[in-house]
Amino acid sequence: MKIWFLTGSQGLYGEDTLNQVAEQSQRIAEQLPLAVEWKPVLTDAAAIRRVMLEANADDSCAGVIAWMHTFSPAKMWIAGLDALRKPLLHLHTQANVELPWSSIDMDFMNLNQAAHGDREFGHIQTRLGVPRKTVAGHVSDPAVGERILTWERAAKGLAEVRTLKLARFGDNMRDVAVTEGDKVEAQLRFGVSVNTYGVNDLVEVVDAASEADVTALVKEYAEQYTVAPELLGERNESLRYAARIELGLRGFLEAGGFKAFTTNFEDLGGLRQLPGLAVQRLMADGYGFGGEGDWKTSVLLRTLKAMAPGGTSFMEDYTYHLTPGQELILGAHMLEVCPSIAAGTPSCEIHPLGIGGREDPVRLVFDAEPGPGIVVGLADMGDRFRLVANEIDIVSPPEPLPKLPVARAVWRPHPNLRTSTESWLTAGAPHHTVLSQVVGRDELTDFADMLGVELVVIDAETTTERFAKELRWNQAYYRLAQGF
Repeated sequence: MKIWFLTGSQGLYGEDTLNQVAEQSQRIAEQLPLAVEWKPVLTDAAAIRRVMLEANADDSCAGVIAWMHTFSPAKMWIAGLDALRKPLLHLHTQANVELPWSSIDMDFMNLNQAAHGDREFGHIQTRLGVPRKTVAGHVSDPAVGERILTWERAAKGLAEVRTLKLARFGDNMRDVAVTEGDKVEAQLRFGVSVNTYGVNDLVEVVDAASEADVTALVKEYAEQYTVAPELLGERNESLRYAARIELGLRGFLEAGGFKAFTTNFEDLGGLRQLPGLAVQRLMADGYGFGGEGDWKTSVLLRTLKAMAPGGTSFMEDYTYHLTPGQELILGAHMLEVCPSIAAGTPSCEIHPLGIGGREDPVRLVFDAEPGPGIVVGLADMGDRFRLVANEIDIVSPPEPLPKLPVARAVWRPHPNLRTSTESWLTAGAPHHTVLSQVVGRDELTDFADMLGVELVVIDAETTTERFAKELRWNQAYYRLAQGF
């Protein structure tokens, strides 16, 4: 994906000045912390509108950065900004860091007046209600660069979800509320296409996997993980069948252009195991996943994976450690936690599973890497979608978990467990989440702004009283924003 770099000016300054503008603009573009596609300086309304339409039509363009090097009369930008459908970052910078105090003259002032031009540009963006991120400061400042990179990651996530295809193998778990949702509204709002396929469509390609491919994949497992001895001995057929599931599932997704999927333990058709190892490895390769047919969490996972590689997984708050002053959350799932968050080499094991009514499934077992992170959920509130995020600190388990045969993460939620859980429940947030150690609240904020979707964050400053008020204010705002 590419980011386009646009520079505004006007024809009033003459050719020599515009050549200087172009030269300095290219130098600014070269100093950005990301590769951009520089576009010629824009000086009239027709060219501005044309480049915006070209950005819309270019699937490889994830977003646009705009800077007004000189004064660029903003009425020229109305048609273009109104037409733009890609994320916009308004960069408020200038060519020089320091002013040349002893030599500064009016020629310098007329050329280097982004302080003037960007205010005009900011006005018209606000007047038109254009969603954008504004970043001020010289591009050589690392803090400026990091804010631009944050926006770029969010833009990449948006570009991914706009064209995302998701395959649901079977329906969602019976009688569960939070995994339901309006798939038509999701396609309108996000762009994602969600469709259901019979599980036995998957079974056909699983059964068709060649023995040679299965053998090669089992060898790969042995090289990458600590494989339990029984899986290399008397239960090797279970490991081979897990490999067969991965080959079939991966082939099905690749053939259909799907980057996200769901499974459901209540709808397994002819599968002999509930997919565990295969799902974990596909997530590690960037696929979105949701258990029990939870397509919204699968969409969210793939979106965050597209923002930044590694360190992001499907997750579920499972149980609590409630010792006063030492409260923790133990997160896991039946099988499906992504090894991209693992501390150390995962262990490939086989254990009974009390649900699903199938053979014992193979899975990777590990603890999550300690460090800061975030858990985020996507809920359908009926009249809109709501993103809820909680900043956390992932910690090592206080004691070993020798009898818990699943991958897991233990974390301390901000600001504390009581406030975190009360706020999460008040927001109606889901029990399935995405846990990330590489994407944070800044990317989520930019992403939500790009989509016009509600985001509420539970952090170190949250109180239940203020959080409840924020939800009430949001209720009014988002209903008004939808119009009549």
